[in-house]
Amino acid sequence: MSRIGRKPIKVPNGVKIGLKNGVVEIEGGKGKLTWDMPEGVNAKLEEETLIVDRDSDEKEIKALHGLTRAVLSNMVTGVSEGFSRTLEIVGVGYRAESLGSSQIKFNLGYSNPIEFTIPQGISAEFEERGTRLILKGIDKQVLGQTAARIRELRPPDSYKGKGIRYSTEKLKLKPGKSGGKG
Repeated sequence: MSRIGRKPIKVPNGVKIGLKNGVVEIEGGKGKLTWDMPEGVNAKLEEETLIVDRDSDEKEIKALHGLTRAVLSNMVTGVSEGFSRTLEIVGVGYRAESLGSSQIKFNLGYSNPIEFTIPQGISAEFEERGTRLILKGIDKQVLGQTAARIRELRPPDSYKGKGIRYSTEKLKLKPGKSGGKG
């Protein structure tokens, strides 16, 4: 069996799980998430744990077994605790500001500011005068995709390090030109 797929998922207090016809609904204090389970993979609730098993040992079903368990685990964590991603905006004059609940305006050194629409279910907070952006949400996939789309607006420069980066990202800066010295 899949090492990841066979691990049981502990369900915290206050989280309700509904299993109907291959659709899993997980509801908690932060919100509600649903997911359609793939064919050949099943889930069952036993006491305070959620167990994922599969019908056969085909290669594709084995891969879906681990995927299903990971997605369900992330859903349980999301509705109970939530997820967050921190982005840092580095550069002279680079900053972000809120234009309402679902719009962010970025000044990233381009001739015009960039307006970015945040998907539903994701919230944004600003720290340090608009140079630190904290994204929060219950759906890990949507949160990660939103953070990646924001980072794409101005990826970090490999020479000076200017741009948008994850707070946990470590950059290795290249040396500049050394010609003309002599």
